[in-house]
Amino acid sequence: MSRNDASATRREMAHEDGRLLPVVAAGAAAWAVSRLIRRSRAISFEGRVAVISGGSRGLGLLIARLLAAEGARLALLARDPGELERAADDIEGRGHERPFIKPCDIRERLQAEQAIRDAAARFGRIDVLINDAGTIEVGPLEHMTVNDFETSMGVHFWGPLYLTLAVLPHLKRRPGARLVNISSIGGRVAVPHLVPYSAGKFALTGLSDGLRAELAKDGIRVTTVLPWLMRTGSPFNAWFKGQHRAEFAWFTIFDSLPGLTVDGERAARRIVDACRHGDPEAVTAVYARLAIVADALFPSLVARSMALMNRLLPAAGSGLGMEARSGWQSRSRWAPSPLTRLTEKATAANNEVPR
Repeated sequence: MSRNDASATRREMAHEDGRLLPVVAAGAAAWAVSRLIRRSRAISFEGRVAVISGGSRGLGLLIARLLAAEGARLALLARDPGELERAADDIEGRGHERPFIKPCDIRERLQAEQAIRDAAARFGRIDVLINDAGTIEVGPLEHMTVNDFETSMGVHFWGPLYLTLAVLPHLKRRPGARLVNISSIGGRVAVPHLVPYSAGKFALTGLSDGLRAELAKDGIRVTTVLPWLMRTGSPFNAWFKGQHRAEFAWFTIFDSLPGLTVDGERAARRIVDACRHGDPEAVTAVYARLAIVADALFPSLVARSMALMNRLLPAAGSGLGMEARSGWQSRSRWAPSPLTRLTEKATAANNEVPR
């Protein structure tokens, strides 16, 4: 290259850099402003009243511990009175105010509404609702019934809707009110052998996103949470159909893989932080974000990948058929095993005791 050519190349590069600098500067400024706006939305949980459905164990209990540590007053909802008592003992044993506990089945509208009335009567106010109650049923579509879909919709859609409609008059009176709906990556990208679960979570995602737009005028910030696989101990209380031991084994092994799954406490901290700042959406792992982007940009590739995954999962037509068994009833030499130690540890830590 001649000296003149080199000089011309340098001038062109300088010109390109000159055009890029304003773009980079504008991007950096926009990011800084967005962070300042987010920081301005932050609330303190000290003295605020938070109602948590599914708060007796797993992720709900992890969130309850964090909120209690920040001075929140808690109302925990779940179906099992024994689980709720143990959860209340857990929170109180950590030096925090004992939560108000209310056994109820949120699928029943009257029970959900009564739970909100009782919590409001106990504390005189409600500032935060976290819809975390969930159920997981695993197995081939051939073994699923309409009742499985109805159960998922009841827990993941109708229950959150009943609680939300009941709590809205209270939230509208509270500055900085928060509504958090814990959906799933399965509520954006459907997964084989989890079709009823995905259907219910898709419904919750749509409900949450729609509520966010409608309730902004009332000062209520709504957060849709899309967790990736988390180590909370939940597989042992999930339900399995078909070859239930094989289904439980693959589900629990995947749930225990370090690097691929997210520690439950870390996920809970991310959710509490999103609630604090009123973020519109919270994704607990980079894998979840990648899956969402891939499904949006390359739907055919994702569809083929899911079809391949389905071929690798336990086949239908054998085992218990339509009858479901819990994880505790589906143990084998593969699970529990050294491959599932992280999930077992989370089970013991988060009140996921045998039913």
